[in-house]
Amino acid sequence: MNRLGLRVRLLLAFAALGAVTTALVAGGGYVQARTVILQQAQDAAVLSLIDRITNLFASRGLPAGQHELDEVAALLSDRNDTTIVAYQERTSSGRITLDMLPARLRAHVSAGRVVWQRVSWEGRPGLVIGTQLTVARPDAAVEPTGLEIYQVHSLAAEQQSIDRLATMAWLTGGCSVALAVLLALFAARGVLRPVRELGTAARRLGEGDLTTRLTVRGADELADLARTFNTTAGTLERYVGDLRRMESDARRFVADVSHELRTPLAAMAAVTDVLDEEAPHLTGDAGKAARLVSQETQSLTRLVNDLIEVSRFDSGTAALALDRVDVAAAVTATLRARGWSGRVAADLPPGIQARLDPRRLDVILANLVGNALHHGAEPVAVRLRAEPAELTLEVTDHGPGLDPDVLPHVFDRFYKADTARARSTGSGLGLAIAWENARLHRGTLVAGNAPHGGAVFTLRLPRSEP
Repeated sequence: MNRLGLRVRLLLAFAALGAVTTALVAGGGYVQARTVILQQAQDAAVLSLIDRITNLFASRGLPAGQHELDEVAALLSDRNDTTIVAYQERTSSGRITLDMLPARLRAHVSAGRVVWQRVSWEGRPGLVIGTQLTVARPDAAVEPTGLEIYQVHSLAAEQQSIDRLATMAWLTGGCSVALAVLLALFAARGVLRPVRELGTAARRLGEGDLTTRLTVRGADELADLARTFNTTAGTLERYVGDLRRMESDARRFVADVSHELRTPLAAMAAVTDVLDEEAPHLTGDAGKAARLVSQETQSLTRLVNDLIEVSRFDSGTAALALDRVDVAAAVTATLRARGWSGRVAADLPPGIQARLDPRRLDVILANLVGNALHHGAEPVAVRLRAEPAELTLEVTDHGPGLDPDVLPHVFDRFYKADTARARSTGSGLGLAIAWENARLHRGTLVAGNAPHGGAVFTLRLPRSEP
């Protein structure tokens, strides 16, 4: 039932209500009218037979022979009634015999009672009436004569009236159900239109159109709902506007600070180059300080460069410089440039080419392989596979793998999975930048765990220009 629409449920509810109401009212009226019709016909037939018997035998004695029995039966019969008269083991001749009458009814008649019973006679409804002729004695007592009279009265006319009542009840029921459906359609239209408008507005609001508002009509519950929706949408628009302004300010601040730091960092890098040359000649704390300054300057330079790269993604200014790339050669160059060739097992089939940005592919691989070497455990492997439409690069390690709670956040910015790795170093932006570069290529980057327990990062990139 829940799968049905609100309109259908309203129609079914109104139709069911109309049908039940009609069944109760029309059905009850039909039963009552049928009872009254049959009762009136039954009483009239019984009284008519008794009156005719009384008038007939007031002027004649008991029938002595078969001819008189037939004559009495004929006098008591008419177009709608068939009569049989029994006296002293003789019965009048005709279409009816005593064996055709209910035995129980005959027993009551023999006991001197006036009885009647509705039966189906020759496929039509009928009423069997039985009575015994009695006479009054001088002492005012009633004495049965033994003359039994049975009459079969046709109820065909009454049945026709009852059939007409049934037809009227069915017509009334059909009209009531049709009226209920029309009322349901009218009610559904009045109720569902605001509901549809609310649903459309909610979808638009969910899609990001925070200016969506509903037209308030009337002062009922639906109007209150529309006003509540408008109030909620207005509040949400203000909050989201504030959050967007704060986010924009934060991104602009990061971008401005990152760019402002590049100039002093360049000077510091020049100084650290000199310190690197002089560090072997320095002893004690001076040598340690020189090496520490050089390392931290390099780390700060990498962090600033990562922040600048992230700000480009956020501002939408990051773009691809596509070129026809031999993927195996590009991966080999990345590993060689960072001194990882001897530490990483490479499965790189030759001849696989794709339209990619070589610099961004280098950034992706450097982050994935560096992450595997620094946070996983060797051996680390890079595996290249190609299909007609896309290529796949997998980077796996043999470390403890990624905790299920960490997997949804691996590519979040500044996220460090301290509980999942033996060590946690770096800015927390490397994997986020790799993911953004994959998305820029219209590709995907997915993290998971290999069957042997280590982490596996799967990069899929289209081979044609995105």
